[in-house]
Amino acid sequence: MSAPDHGPGPGWATADPFVKSRAGAPEGFFAAEAAGLAWLAGARPSGGALVPPVLEVARERIVLPRVEQVDPAPQVAEAFGRELAATHAAGAPHHGAPPARWRGDGWVGTAPLRHLLDAPATSAGASWGAFFARCRLAPHLAAARDAGAVDDDARAVERLCARLEDGAAEDGRPPARLHGDLWAGNALWTAAGVVLVDPAAHGGHAETDLAMLALFGLPHLERVLAAYDEAAPLADGWRDRVPLHQVHPLLVHAQLFGGSCGAAAGSAARAALSVL
Repeated sequence: MSAPDHGPGPGWATADPFVKSRAGAPEGFFAAEAAGLAWLAGARPSGGALVPPVLEVARERIVLPRVEQVDPAPQVAEAFGRELAATHAAGAPHHGAPPARWRGDGWVGTAPLRHLLDAPATSAGASWGAFFARCRLAPHLAAARDAGAVDDDARAVERLCARLEDGAAEDGRPPARLHGDLWAGNALWTAAGVVLVDPAAHGGHAETDLAMLALFGLPHLERVLAAYDEAAPLADGWRDRVPLHQVHPLLVHAQLFGGSCGAAAGSAARAALSVL
């Protein structure tokens, strides 16, 4: 199945495409990724980040142009900061919204990711904190527990969920158009700029993507953040809230890979509680 054109790009090379496959992939696994790429690419005409066009998508594979990577450069980092701000500013219908033209849940890595297909009926249910607690933290805490990767640290995450449900993290900002899995490996440095791949796209809080960039380290991150802040000023205290937004990816890593990520999620939850 072919995908629609995503608009202006850096001259995408299609002769030797990149094929990502997963044998036995769940129904919709790659279609959800394709929808996320198209949704993010929709922000490009207004200055958003580069996103490759989908050449083909099927149940067990997705085909993209092959991207030639180069060494990270400060000026490219600054451009990426401005572009990411524009992508976020393209917005979403509500917190937890799936990509446009996708009516289903998604995935982050291989872990299922719950979306809210329709806007919640109450203002409390529509808050970012309620979405994050119910659709991000609670499901992945349960999965990490089932995997034996979280024990006593679960209590800190549960306390954090309660604080979020109470509105402790609300700042009134509209839902942003998020990549959703923006670690450094999904931000490819090219001669044309930073190209975003492998999204878990949804509507959420802009600080979520920024915290993910910080979690595993992005080259020239401070240049990215400074340019982002200049284009779209961040709320006071946003650096203190980085651990809040890192709890979810740490729980996902605990769920999928085990190791010390469960304890790290607990530490991040306690740090978040200290500033909420």
